[in-house]
Amino acid sequence: MVEIKTPEQIAKMREAGLVVAAIHRACGEAAVPGVSTKELDEIAAKVIAEHGAKPNFLGYGGFTGNICTSVNDVVVHGIPDRETVLKDGDLISIDAGAIVDGWHGDAAFTAFVGTGHAPELIELSRVTEESMWAGIAAMKKGNRLSDVSAAIEGYIRRQPRPASGKYGIVEDYGGHGIGSEMHMDPHLLNYVNKKRGRGIKLVPGVCLAIEPMVTLGTPRTHVLEDDWTVKSDDGSWSSHWEHSIALTEQGPLVLTAVDGGRAKLAEYGITAAPDPLG
Repeated sequence: MVEIKTPEQIAKMREAGLVVAAIHRACGEAAVPGVSTKELDEIAAKVIAEHGAKPNFLGYGGFTGNICTSVNDVVVHGIPDRETVLKDGDLISIDAGAIVDGWHGDAAFTAFVGTGHAPELIELSRVTEESMWAGIAAMKKGNRLSDVSAAIEGYIRRQPRPASGKYGIVEDYGGHGIGSEMHMDPHLLNYVNKKRGRGIKLVPGVCLAIEPMVTLGTPRTHVLEDDWTVKSDDGSWSSHWEHSIALTEQGPLVLTAVDGGRAKLAEYGITAAPDPLG
């Protein structure tokens, strides 16, 4: 069953989304050489507490962090710890969430640690982020879930190939519904799978977390013995971008973007829905 939200519930999700945006801002500024992923987790915990929110990652299925910190060839679900210390030239994807009055926000971004990153790494992050925005732009009344998947995959496939030869669109993990729980129906693929059909029709009140994960090599992954950390099979580095979006009668509202998605959606000729928090 897909949960359809009321405008009042979307407003609460917007509150949670702005907490997530604050976590991103604080952790992004702190992600410098010499900082451990545990220190980033502690910063996130402080931001969540300062906003009177609750973490939705901590304790989820036994997860021990407030955020996921995925470095280099870790695709997703990296566990913060003292031993993982960021180095100049690293990539880190930070996935964060928060709960306000029972309503969830969830978003991720990829940050460059220090300087001197290879052009293909910079392009990897750009392609992943832009494919997410292509998916967000496809979140229109009357479209189907597969239209979002097609927009994400189509954007990636149209880009010039990297020096490694290809972009790997991770298949084992994808986006999801979000609302009164962090992970809800429907599951959102970042590629088109005709066997799954076109998926649900997008109507006002549907809320999705759109999150492409892309590598510089294989799309295949494996989980480490901690039962959480996901790495690419060939050791290729990856990027992960995510926003939570509500479809309203006035169009899409990017709940976890500070401006509600106005600037980026305008590039697609789309007017973002009014911010319910003003």
